[in-house]
Amino acid sequence: MSLSPKKYFSVTKKEWNGLVVLMILIALVLVAPYVYQSFHKNETIDVKDFNAAVARLKGTGLVDSNTTANATPFRFNPNNLPPQQWAKLGLTEQQIGTIKNYEAKGGHFNSKADLKKMYSISAEDYKRLAPYIDLPEKAGYVEKTNAVVEINSADTLKLMQIRGIGSGYARLIIRYRDRLGGFYKKEQLKEVAGLDSLTYQDIIPFIKVDEAKIIKIDLNKATQNSLAVFPYLSYKQRNAIVEYRNQHGDYKELADLKNIPIIDDVLLRKIEPYISLK
Repeated sequence: MSLSPKKYFSVTKKEWNGLVVLMILIALVLVAPYVYQSFHKNETIDVKDFNAAVARLKGTGLVDSNTTANATPFRFNPNNLPPQQWAKLGLTEQQIGTIKNYEAKGGHFNSKADLKKMYSISAEDYKRLAPYIDLPEKAGYVEKTNAVVEINSADTLKLMQIRGIGSGYARLIIRYRDRLGGFYKKEQLKEVAGLDSLTYQDIIPFIKVDEAKIIKIDLNKATQNSLAVFPYLSYKQRNAIVEYRNQHGDYKELADLKNIPIIDDVLLRKIEPYISLK
Protein backbone atom coordinates (compact mmCIF):
# COMPACT_ATOMS: atom_id res chain seq x y z
CA MET A 1 0.00 0.00 0.00
CA SER A 2 1.56 3.36 -1.01
CA LEU A 3 1.66 6.52 1.13
CA SER A 4 -0.35 9.53 0.05
CA PRO A 5 1.59 12.75 -0.76
CA LYS A 6 -0.05 14.50 2.17
CA LYS A 7 1.18 11.90 4.61
CA TYR A 8 4.64 11.80 3.10
CA PHE A 9 5.25 15.55 3.66
CA SER A 10 3.63 15.73 7.09
CA VAL A 11 5.74 16.78 10.18
CA THR A 12 5.21 15.44 13.60
CA LYS A 13 5.03 17.70 16.62
CA LYS A 14 8.34 16.39 17.93
CA GLU A 15 10.06 17.13 14.64
CA TRP A 16 8.54 20.59 14.52
CA ASN A 17 9.85 21.43 18.00
CA GLY A 18 13.34 20.29 17.02
CA LEU A 19 13.22 22.48 13.92
CA VAL A 20 12.24 25.51 15.98
CA VAL A 21 15.13 24.94 18.41
CA LEU A 22 17.57 24.62 15.53
CA MET A 23 16.38 27.91 14.00
CA ILE A 24 16.75 29.66 17.36
CA LEU A 25 20.35 28.36 17.72
CA ILE A 26 21.25 29.56 14.21
CA ALA A 27 19.81 33.00 14.98
CA LEU A 28 21.83 33.19 18.21
CA VAL A 29 25.06 32.31 16.41
CA LEU A 30 24.45 35.03 13.83
CA VAL A 31 23.55 37.67 16.39
CA ALA A 32 26.30 36.82 18.97
CA PRO A 33 29.18 38.87 17.39
CA TYR A 34 27.08 42.03 17.38
CA VAL A 35 26.01 41.52 20.97
CA TYR A 36 29.65 40.91 22.05
CA GLN A 37 30.86 44.10 20.36
CA SER A 38 28.14 46.17 21.99
CA PHE A 39 29.28 45.05 25.46
CA HIS A 40 33.09 45.10 24.80
CA LYS A 41 34.03 48.37 23.14
CA ASN A 42 37.75 48.88 22.28
CA GLU A 43 39.48 51.01 24.91
CA THR A 44 41.57 53.95 23.71
CA ILE A 45 45.26 53.77 24.71
CA ASP A 46 46.32 56.54 27.06
CA VAL A 47 49.43 57.96 25.33
CA LYS A 48 50.36 60.01 28.38
CA ASP A 49 50.59 56.92 30.57
CA PHE A 50 52.67 55.13 27.91
CA ASN A 51 55.14 58.01 27.66
CA ALA A 52 55.45 58.18 31.42
CA ALA A 53 56.26 54.48 31.56
CA VAL A 54 58.97 54.89 28.91
CA ALA A 55 60.46 57.79 30.87
CA ARG A 56 60.64 55.63 34.00
CA LEU A 57 62.45 52.91 32.06
CA LYS A 58 64.97 55.40 30.74
CA GLY A 59 65.67 56.47 34.29
CA THR A 60 66.67 52.91 35.16
CA GLY A 61 69.08 52.67 32.22
CA LEU A 62 67.26 49.59 30.84
CA VAL A 63 66.45 51.36 27.62
CA ASP A 64 68.52 53.76 25.59
CA SER A 65 68.12 57.39 26.53
CA ASN A 66 69.19 60.63 24.98
CA THR A 67 72.37 60.87 27.12
CA THR A 68 74.54 59.96 24.14
CA ALA A 69 73.18 62.93 22.20
CA ASN A 70 74.89 65.30 24.64
CA ALA A 71 78.00 63.14 25.15
CA THR A 72 81.41 64.85 24.93
CA PRO A 73 84.02 62.25 23.90
CA PHE A 74 87.55 62.60 25.29
CA ARG A 75 90.51 60.26 25.82
CA PHE A 76 90.18 58.53 29.19
CA ASN A 77 91.42 55.74 31.42
CA PRO A 78 88.36 53.97 32.86
CA ASN A 79 90.12 53.09 36.13
CA ASN A 80 88.85 55.32 38.95
CA LEU A 81 87.26 57.72 36.47
CA PRO A 82 84.93 60.08 38.42
CA PRO A 83 81.16 59.61 37.84
CA GLN A 84 80.90 63.12 36.39
CA GLN A 85 83.37 62.17 33.66
CA TRP A 86 81.46 58.98 32.86
CA ALA A 87 78.31 61.10 32.55
CA LYS A 88 80.08 63.39 30.06
CA LEU A 89 80.82 60.29 28.01
CA GLY A 90 77.09 59.60 27.77
CA LEU A 91 76.60 56.82 30.36
CA THR A 92 73.47 56.60 32.51
CA GLU A 93 73.46 56.66 36.31
CA GLN A 94 72.82 52.92 36.43
CA GLN A 95 75.72 52.16 34.08
CA ILE A 96 78.04 54.35 36.14
CA GLY A 97 76.84 52.68 39.36
CA THR A 98 77.62 49.23 37.96
CA ILE A 99 81.18 50.29 37.04
CA LYS A 100 81.78 51.85 40.46
CA ASN A 101 80.50 48.71 42.23
CA TYR A 102 82.93 46.65 40.13
CA GLU A 103 85.83 48.89 41.20
CA ALA A 104 84.72 48.86 44.85
CA LYS A 105 85.04 45.07 44.83
CA GLY A 106 88.63 45.29 43.59
CA GLY A 107 87.90 45.26 39.85
CA HIS A 108 90.46 46.81 37.50
CA PHE A 109 90.52 47.45 33.76
CA ASN A 110 93.76 46.21 32.18
CA SER A 111 92.64 46.46 28.58
CA LYS A 112 89.83 47.76 26.40
CA ALA A 113 88.45 44.23 26.26
CA ASP A 114 87.85 44.32 30.04
CA LEU A 115 85.46 47.25 29.66
CA LYS A 116 83.71 45.45 26.83
CA LYS A 117 82.92 42.57 29.21
CA MET A 118 80.86 44.82 31.51
CA TYR A 119 77.22 43.78 31.06
CA SER A 120 76.08 47.37 31.61
CA ILE A 121 78.06 48.58 28.58
CA SER A 122 76.12 47.84 25.40
CA ALA A 123 77.81 46.97 22.12
CA GLU A 124 76.82 50.41 20.81
CA ASP A 125 78.32 52.15 23.86
CA TYR A 126 81.59 50.24 23.53
CA LYS A 127 81.87 50.93 19.81
CA ARG A 128 81.37 54.63 20.52
CA LEU A 129 83.86 54.78 23.43
CA ALA A 130 86.59 52.37 22.21
CA PRO A 131 88.60 54.95 20.18
CA TYR A 132 88.97 57.11 23.31
CA ILE A 133 89.90 54.42 25.87
CA ASP A 134 93.48 54.94 27.05
CA LEU A 135 94.27 51.23 27.47
CA PRO A 136 95.78 48.51 25.23
CA GLU A 137 93.41 46.45 23.10
CA LYS A 138 94.22 43.26 24.98
CA ALA A 139 95.83 42.43 28.32
CA GLY A 140 99.57 41.97 27.96
CA TYR A 141 99.83 44.23 24.93
CA VAL A 142 101.94 47.36 25.32
CA GLU A 143 102.26 49.99 22.62
CA LYS A 144 105.82 50.43 21.40
CA THR A 145 107.35 53.92 21.44
CA ASN A 146 110.65 55.57 20.65
CA ALA A 147 110.98 57.00 24.15
CA VAL A 148 114.20 56.44 26.10
CA VAL A 149 113.60 54.41 29.27
CA GLU A 150 115.55 54.74 32.53
CA ILE A 151 116.32 51.12 33.29
CA ASN A 152 116.85 51.29 37.06
CA SER A 153 113.36 52.62 37.78
CA ALA A 154 111.32 51.05 34.96
CA ASP A 155 108.75 48.33 35.59
CA THR A 156 108.00 45.55 33.11
CA LEU A 157 105.34 47.57 31.23
CA LYS A 158 107.74 50.48 30.79
CA LEU A 159 110.48 48.19 29.48
CA MET A 160 108.01 46.55 27.10
CA GLN A 161 107.52 49.91 25.37
CA ILE A 162 111.00 49.39 23.88
CA ARG A 163 110.93 47.61 20.54
CA GLY A 164 112.47 44.18 20.91
CA ILE A 165 111.53 43.71 24.57
CA GLY A 166 108.54 41.51 25.32
CA SER A 167 107.24 40.35 28.68
CA GLY A 168 109.88 37.56 28.85
CA TYR A 169 112.89 39.83 28.31
CA ALA A 170 111.41 42.48 30.62
CA ARG A 171 111.14 39.96 33.48
CA LEU A 172 114.71 38.69 32.89
CA ILE A 173 116.13 42.23 32.94
CA ILE A 174 114.30 43.25 36.10
CA ARG A 175 115.18 40.00 37.87
CA TYR A 176 118.88 40.54 37.18
CA ARG A 177 118.64 44.24 38.04
CA ASP A 178 117.15 43.38 41.43
CA ARG A 179 119.98 40.92 42.15
CA LEU A 180 122.57 43.58 41.29
CA GLY A 181 120.84 46.46 42.98
CA GLY A 182 120.73 48.31 39.66
CA PHE A 183 122.82 48.91 36.55
CA TYR A 184 125.66 51.44 36.45
CA LYS A 185 126.31 51.05 32.71
CA LYS A 186 124.35 49.77 29.71
CA GLU A 187 126.91 47.09 28.92
CA GLN A 188 125.81 45.13 31.98
CA LEU A 189 122.73 44.08 30.01
CA LYS A 190 125.01 41.62 28.19
CA GLU A 191 125.15 39.71 31.49
CA VAL A 192 121.39 39.06 31.47
CA ALA A 193 120.94 35.34 30.80
CA GLY A 194 118.81 34.75 27.70
CA LEU A 195 119.24 38.22 26.18
CA ASP A 196 120.90 37.69 22.80
CA SER A 197 123.42 40.08 21.22
CA LEU A 198 121.09 41.19 18.40
CA THR A 199 118.37 42.22 20.85
CA TYR A 200 120.99 43.99 22.95
CA GLN A 201 122.09 46.08 19.96
CA ASP A 202 118.47 46.93 19.12
CA ILE A 203 117.48 48.13 22.58
CA ILE A 204 120.62 50.03 23.67
CA PRO A 205 119.64 53.32 21.93
CA PHE A 206 116.41 53.42 23.95
CA ILE A 207 117.95 52.85 27.40
CA LYS A 208 119.59 55.20 29.86
CA VAL A 209 121.11 54.49 33.28
CA ASP A 210 120.76 56.57 36.45
CA GLU A 211 123.51 55.41 38.84
CA ALA A 212 121.90 57.37 41.68
CA LYS A 213 119.15 54.75 41.78
CA ILE A 214 121.52 51.87 42.56
CA ILE A 215 120.83 50.15 45.90
CA LYS A 216 124.19 49.75 47.60
CA ILE A 217 125.47 47.11 50.02
CA ASP A 218 126.64 48.24 53.46
CA LEU A 219 129.75 46.08 53.73
CA ASN A 220 129.96 46.58 57.51
CA LYS A 221 126.47 45.14 58.06
CA ALA A 222 126.19 42.60 55.27
CA THR A 223 125.88 38.90 56.09
CA GLN A 224 126.61 35.91 53.92
CA ASN A 225 122.86 35.49 53.35
CA SER A 226 122.31 39.11 52.31
CA LEU A 227 125.27 38.89 49.93
CA ALA A 228 124.05 35.60 48.44
CA VAL A 229 121.90 37.23 45.75
CA PHE A 230 124.69 39.52 44.55
CA PRO A 231 125.91 37.90 41.30
CA TYR A 232 129.50 39.20 41.30
CA LEU A 233 130.64 37.37 44.43
CA SER A 234 131.20 33.63 44.83
CA TYR A 235 130.44 31.76 48.04
CA LYS A 236 134.12 31.80 49.08
CA GLN A 237 134.43 35.52 48.42
CA ARG A 238 131.27 36.33 50.41
CA ASN A 239 132.50 34.21 53.29
CA ALA A 240 135.96 35.81 53.21
CA ILE A 241 134.50 39.35 53.29
CA VAL A 242 132.40 38.62 56.37
CA GLU A 243 135.17 36.70 58.18
CA TYR A 244 137.76 39.43 57.56
CA ARG A 245 135.41 42.00 59.08
CA ASN A 246 134.76 39.76 62.08
CA GLN A 247 138.51 39.42 62.68
CA HIS A 248 139.71 42.96 61.88
CA GLY A 249 136.70 45.15 62.56
CA ASP A 250 134.74 47.38 60.21
CA TYR A 251 136.08 48.29 56.80
CA LYS A 252 137.38 51.84 56.68
CA GLU A 253 137.75 52.10 52.92
CA LEU A 254 137.17 50.01 49.86
CA ALA A 255 140.88 49.34 49.51
CA ASP A 256 140.70 47.21 52.68
CA LEU A 257 139.20 44.48 50.52
CA LYS A 258 142.60 44.12 48.79
CA ASN A 259 143.80 42.45 51.98
CA ILE A 260 141.63 39.47 51.09
CA PRO A 261 143.71 37.24 48.77
CA ILE A 262 140.78 36.00 46.65
CA ILE A 263 139.61 39.54 45.76
CA ASP A 264 141.68 41.15 43.00
CA ASP A 265 141.64 44.60 41.39
CA VAL A 266 139.39 43.46 38.53
CA LEU A 267 136.68 42.28 40.94
CA LEU A 268 137.13 45.34 43.11
CA ARG A 269 136.44 47.69 40.19
CA LYS A 270 133.41 45.59 39.26
CA ILE A 271 131.79 45.73 42.69
CA GLU A 272 132.85 49.27 43.64
CA PRO A 273 129.59 50.95 42.43
CA TYR A 274 127.63 48.68 44.79
CA ILE A 275 129.65 49.06 47.99
CA SER A 276 128.85 51.41 50.84
CA LEU A 277 130.92 51.84 54.04
CA LYS A 278 128.77 53.57 56.65
